[in-house]
Formats: sequence, C-alpha cells, structure tokens
Amino acid sequence: MLKIAYDPIYIHPLPAGHRFPMLKYELIPAQLLHEGIITAENLFSPGLLEEEIILWTHDSGYWEQLRELTLPPKEQRRTGFPLSGELIEREVRIAKGTIDGCHYAFDFGVAFNVAGGTHHAGTNWGEGFCLLNDQAIAANYLLNNKLAQSILIIDLDVHQGNGTAQIFENNPHVFTFSMHGANNFPFRKERSDLDVPLADGTGDDEYLSILRSTLPQLIAQQKPDFIFYLAGVDILVSDKLGKLALSKAACKMRDQFVFEQAIKHNIPVQVSMGGGYSPDIKDIVDAHCNTFRIAHDLYF
Repeated sequence: MLKIAYDPIYIHPLPAGHRFPMLKYELIPAQLLHEGIITAENLFSPGLLEEEIILWTHDSGYWEQLRELTLPPKEQRRTGFPLSGELIEREVRIAKGTIDGCHYAFDFGVAFNVAGGTHHAGTNWGEGFCLLNDQAIAANYLLNNKLAQSILIIDLDVHQGNGTAQIFENNPHVFTFSMHGANNFPFRKERSDLDVPLADGTGDDEYLSILRSTLPQLIAQQKPDFIFYLAGVDILVSDKLGKLALSKAACKMRDQFVFEQAIKHNIPVQVSMGGGYSPDIKDIVDAHCNTFRIAHDLYF
C-alpha cells in the first residue's frame, strides 16, 4: 500500500507570504484523491517526535532555542520564518512523518512525506525554510535502531543539501549525493560525499545522462540497504528560483529512474518532496504528483 504522511499543520502555521508555494501540501493529496490513485486510507497523520531522537541529529542548544522560541533574530532571519510554537510543531511532525515513512517503506518498498526535504538544516542551524532536517533525523533513527547499516541519500532538489552534507560529513554509514545548480542557493556549499554541480540552463538530455551514469555506480559501490530520496521539482524550466531547464516529462523520467534502480536492487525508499517554486501552482502540483503516479505504477 502506498503510504503518505500528510497533516494540515504542514501549511497552516506558515506566514501569509509563504503560503502560496506551500499550498502544494494540500493540493497534492487532493489531486491524487481526485484521480483515484489514493484513498483516505493511504494518508496518515504523523504524531510528535521524541526529543531524544531529534538530539541524535541536532545539537541540544540549538533544539532548546527552537523549542523555547529563543533563537536569536539573526538566526531566525536565516531560516526565513519568524518562530512560533506551531511552526516548531510542524517541523517535529514532518520529521516524525519521515521516520514513519521508513517503516512503511520496509513493508511496501516506498513511502512518501508530502512535506519534508528540509535539507538546509544543519546540526546547529536552520536555513532556507528548514529548521529540522527530516531525512537526516530519519537516517540516524535507522542507524541507531540497527534498522539499516548503509544509507544512500539521493538529493535531486535544485539546491545543494548543505545541511545534510554537514551532518553526515564524518559518518561512513551515510553517503550523501547532491545533484544541484552550481550557481544557486546556498552560496556557501558544504561538501557532500558526491556533489554534482550543474550549470545554469542544464536541460533534459544532459541532466538525465548524468543521473543515469552516476546513480547505478553509487549503488554498486555503496550497496545501501536504505535510500532517502529528495524529489524537488525546482529543476523545472518554469521554476522562478531554479535556473535549470528541465521539462516536466524529464522530471518524471528522473523519478522513474530512481525508483527503478531501487526496485532492481530491492532497496526501500523514503521520499520527501522538497522544493518547487513555479509561478503557476498547477505546474508544481502536477510535477510532484508525477512522482506519486510513477511510484504507484511501479510498486503497486
């Protein structure tokens, strides 16, 4: 069964200026329900995550500043959000949804979080609308509970997963792979285990060729027993922040290739949706829904 973490709190605590791109959190499940790809049974609402698990990834001082809403104003501006209790609860529930999705992925091969992909959050900082790093938290959860020994994080958002790279820079059990725009945010990059920076205007053929030559080699070399996939759709030519030039069809082919590689090697996959900032919300939602459609076709 296709299981998808979704909760209305994913959007409602956000400041008004941020709600347009975040409408996708409501519109994606609504579209999938409309198409009959899922039913209400496929959706689950994550609970709250224990602080102990958060502290396996984030420094206690940073977490306390988030929890107590005492993060300095300069650091709040870096995150892009004014802090609120609801916003922190949102981040905690997103991380719990990604962890829950890991368990569903073990059962069904793949599972989704409608939100997540908060890859700019490092051990002791938030940045770029990311406060807690959901996939890093979930990766450490799997390792600490001996549910996985070798993890591959495939980050195909247009922005480098700098927080994820920093968190796992000295962890031999997690391999971080980020394929992103070279001239895009964050402008101070961290070092992933493998970074593939792309020139502005990179299009369908070049992008897919690089991915198809890189990912199979990584899987063969690292032999992961779990994959986290960050499936941002800000690689689209229509994206106002992306600087790349991929069509929606190529974005869909990207997702298909990642899933096919995971299926070929029998590796469970947890998917967080990441960014998407096209001016027309329909383009964002359709591109994200393609990721779910492909997974539904391949796995179920």
